[in-house]
Amino acid sequence: MRLRKGVILAGGMGTRLAPLTHVTNKHLLPVYDRPMVTYPIEKMVQAGIEEILLVTGGEFAGDFLRLLGNGKSLGIKRLHYTYQEGHGGIAEALSLAEDFADSKPILVILGDNIFNASILPFVKKYNSQGTGAMILLKEVADAHRFGAATVEGDRIVKITEKPAKPESNLAVTGIYFYDKRVFEIIKGLSPSARNELEITDVNNTYIRWGQMRWARLPGWWSDAGTFESLYRANQLVRKARLEEKKK
Repeated sequence: MRLRKGVILAGGMGTRLAPLTHVTNKHLLPVYDRPMVTYPIEKMVQAGIEEILLVTGGEFAGDFLRLLGNGKSLGIKRLHYTYQEGHGGIAEALSLAEDFADSKPILVILGDNIFNASILPFVKKYNSQGTGAMILLKEVADAHRFGAATVEGDRIVKITEKPAKPESNLAVTGIYFYDKRVFEIIKGLSPSARNELEITDVNNTYIRWGQMRWARLPGWWSDAGTFESLYRANQLVRKARLEEKKK
């Protein structure tokens, strides 16, 4: 079944970017010359994703509608919206996409992921995989900030969420491919110590089933959830824009 649907997760409180997030949603902050959320949307559209669901929340949710409208200006064929009440975690936000997914596979990207590589090759790879899940990993210097993946050859063994001493420098980027079973997994999760439903628990379930594949994301990648990473994302995009102008 060909992957046609994507979910952008753009909720959360953005507390690490306060006081900026006192006046707007984190994913509407600028990354160089345009709002953060437009970057993962652009990557989905370029990869052939035809329908996108934007999951957001908080008091600034309406601003996404003012920015994106029906999505046509960004090349989206069909753009949908849904609202997450509170901040129950990434997996809870994803659970709101069950009706949208309609038992079909989905591509999920966290709204603060900024990267330059095309994800079309990975969409094709997942289409050939046919079932299960796939995540994209990236070598980073600060794996303790992310879910850190332990791999043995082509096999992913486990993911540890924000480990004090990471077993590897492979961070789980916020780019995930799931089959329809992801929603049943989420329904069976228990809240973590943060009182959230963790996406790491979802991924580790697929790993236990032997149904998780992984690939390395080429090029550069950054999250944009802290002041340092937001600054880095701006610098990376600025450099890429200047290089494009020279061509």
